[in-house]
Amino acid sequence: MLRTRVIPALLVRDESLVKTVRFGKFTYVGDPCNTVRIFNELEVDELVFLDITATRQRRPPNLSLLADIANECFMPLGYGGGIQTFEHAQAILKLGFEKVIVNSGAVDNPGLITELAEHFGRQAVIVSIDVKRDLLGRQRVRTHSGTRNSGRDPVEWAQEAERLGAGEILLTSIDREGSWEGFDIELVKSVTSTVQVPVIAHGGGGTLAHVGEVVHRAGASAVALGSMVVFQKRGMGVLVNFPSPVELEGALG
Repeated sequence: MLRTRVIPALLVRDESLVKTVRFGKFTYVGDPCNTVRIFNELEVDELVFLDITATRQRRPPNLSLLADIANECFMPLGYGGGIQTFEHAQAILKLGFEKVIVNSGAVDNPGLITELAEHFGRQAVIVSIDVKRDLLGRQRVRTHSGTRNSGRDPVEWAQEAERLGAGEILLTSIDREGSWEGFDIELVKSVTSTVQVPVIAHGGGGTLAHVGEVVHRAGASAVALGSMVVFQKRGMGVLVNFPSPVELEGALG
């Protein structure tokens, strides 16, 4: 059985790190490279960077910034944001990133998932699925940093993404993101119970108990944390941190 991964998910906006709440209001966190150096010292196993404005601004990934990040980072890296083509993904992987994360580009062009998986291997392709309840209470896949409703059901899209070649699913609850209120257990379980690939739960983590809950109750293979690893506590200032191995073992054991 694979050890549960706990992954800091860092949001990039205009070459700075920020933390959002429900994909809206954001707080400045710091410089990406400085933050990477801290996570190096904390011996984090894996990092994910998500550019939250690239797709909405219709611009490609910022390769200059990503090169700086890759040069500083000692652990495996994943990146998402503005990846619309094979060439975008290829350029990012050439910089030293191990995984590319596709979201809006995959919804707009599902064949992109297969193209990337066949060339780079499934292990290099994460499909990110952002989910928000609509006015009728239905969970629906959103794209373009949550600003567009695709109308797709997240379970059906996860199944299709797996069939097309996704190696992992990064599943984010927009309604919980940045809330510190815990993961959407029902949403995560609905996806983990219908796909075979690892599902990374994201959105809402506020305590180590929440981490344990989404793994044990919802079947998440990994957990991505935002607020918990960039703030001291809820409502307090910025402090880049990460749970100790003992703390994680207590939550996940």
